[in-house]
Amino acid sequence: MSNQSDSKLLHIATIGKAVGLFGDMKLHIKSDFPEQFKKGAKFFISKKRTIELASVDFERSLVKIVGVNNPEDAKRLTNEKIYTTYEDTRENVALKNGQYFYFDIENCKVYENGVLLGIVDEVDRIGPTDYLEVITDQVFVDKKLSKTFLIPYQDRFVLSVDVDKKIIEVKGAIDILEAS
Repeated sequence: MSNQSDSKLLHIATIGKAVGLFGDMKLHIKSDFPEQFKKGAKFFISKKRTIELASVDFERSLVKIVGVNNPEDAKRLTNEKIYTTYEDTRENVALKNGQYFYFDIENCKVYENGVLLGIVDEVDRIGPTDYLEVITDQVFVDKKLSKTFLIPYQDRFVLSVDVDKKIIEVKGAIDILEAS
């Protein structure tokens, strides 16, 4: 596990209520990569201490944590957030071609036909669709357009992503900005 003080942490799940007599707990996964939740995996909890998973039951959304063996201990962890580091995420998650971590897309410059529209502030999921939340370039704000706008992260809008150069090429986004 990476050193917490050296890394920014990602909230990937929240522990829910205690279930049963042996310390099992509900697990509310926030990550798109459930494969990182496996027996022996270690995570930060509440940004202060680490936990180790003893078992995971995806079918019932349950988790068992090493050292938590009764409902009383489990109840003490209810609503605790589970975190991992960027480095551990990169190490433990295999992306498919064309997939990117949200944290790699954030701070990318967004261009349409060579015109800088703004910078990705974050990626939001609304329903089944991901959206790039873009902080509008000052040139457009000076023209009285919105200070932020959303671009659907879909092939018809996002042409290319280069996380190394921090550039995203889009089409149709100027229309979205003008309508925002």
